[in-house]
Amino acid sequence: MADIQTIYQETIKFAAEKHGAQKVKGSKIPYVVHLSNVAMEIFMAARKTHGFDLGYALQLALLHDTIEDTQTTRQEIEMVFGKDIAEGVWALTGDPKLLKEYRLSDSLAKIRKCPREAGAVKLADRITNLQAPPKSWSKSHIKDYLYDAQQILKVLHGANEYLEKRLQQKIDEYSKYSG
Repeated sequence: MADIQTIYQETIKFAAEKHGAQKVKGSKIPYVVHLSNVAMEIFMAARKTHGFDLGYALQLALLHDTIEDTQTTRQEIEMVFGKDIAEGVWALTGDPKLLKEYRLSDSLAKIRKCPREAGAVKLADRITNLQAPPKSWSKSHIKDYLYDAQQILKVLHGANEYLEKRLQQKIDEYSKYSG
């Protein structure tokens, strides 16, 4: 088993190459910053959670958007990182074969079948995404995004107490944008 620094470095390099010049929505920030922010949430959760599989969770955190947002396939992730990581990343992916309104509930159902660290990554992802919304978003889009965050928190209750508290704080702060 590789040390955690090597796991992180090899995984973020793969993810950065896959995401290429992609930017965080509504910004000029390289997408890899979002991935490292999710990973930081995971590092902190691991420090506060007994028996947390940091290596597994870090790889999911850094790879969670590769299938959804790049040309990377589930099979490619399995070849490079193994079956468990590929299944976790797939669970965190909105299935493009489904209508948009069913993707989150499908993903959450898949996440609940994975080790609890997959749920922690979903919580961490939404924590980092609950920043000021892009100026182009309508009030209804903001309200929908807030509702989705509340559903994530509700469905993944028990996945990670530390991250659940963080997400609740972010939801409370984000509510000011939906008014």
